[in-house]
Amino acid sequence: MQIDGQIAVVTGGGSGLGEATARLLASRGARVAVLDFDAAKAEAVAADIGGLGVRADVSDSDQVEAAFARIATEMGGMPRIAVNCAGIGLAARIVGREGKLAIDVFERVIRVNLIGSYIVMSHAVRGMQGQDPLESGERGVVINTASAAYQDGQVGQAAYSASKGGIASMCLPAARELARSGVRVMAIAPGLFNTPMMESLPPEVTEKIVANIPFPDRLGDPSEFGLMVAQIVENAYLNGEVIRLDGATRLPPR
Repeated sequence: MQIDGQIAVVTGGGSGLGEATARLLASRGARVAVLDFDAAKAEAVAADIGGLGVRADVSDSDQVEAAFARIATEMGGMPRIAVNCAGIGLAARIVGREGKLAIDVFERVIRVNLIGSYIVMSHAVRGMQGQDPLESGERGVVINTASAAYQDGQVGQAAYSASKGGIASMCLPAARELARSGVRVMAIAPGLFNTPMMESLPPEVTEKIVANIPFPDRLGDPSEFGLMVAQIVENAYLNGEVIRLDGATRLPPR
């Protein structure tokens, strides 16, 4: 699918990987709806790229449905490109100090990361199915964000890894189900990227993290994630697969 002229929606588009993706797609000629829980960030990025900023909590189906309705009205159609980057990275041990349980953390992370991605995908696909197929037969593509942690989860990441493992696991069955509609489903599993969360760490901690990355021996640049999204959109034979984007790193236990 050619990116130029298409409508795209990027969740978590107000910062980090989502922002980089929104900017790259816009630079390739897409009209981008930047969806984020933080309205100010969404609107700031959208203003910078000539897109539409929309506030929504991805874990709330009603809010997501309203967001897609606004996109359809204000952008003149439904997106053919949907990229899920919204997510949270709360960490907690299954049983912490003094026997404290982390069930509430687990439920929250699964709700936002996994169920939120499913909700957005569901509304996006419904909109794609109502569109005429392109010359390639495609009606749209959904790209969800997993994580290297779905395979290499670290101590304290049981909830996060489970949420990203769910995203990875639903990729193939979703792609098979939606094949008859001409909708592709892919997932990217990024490793260690230079996002706001990483930037907040002390230099010595960052150096230790980078030491585990074989090549290139640095943190990933968010623009490289955006480039991967663009390559998936443009390559119609990519479907039903999870792509690790991690410089060959494997996360240690801690």
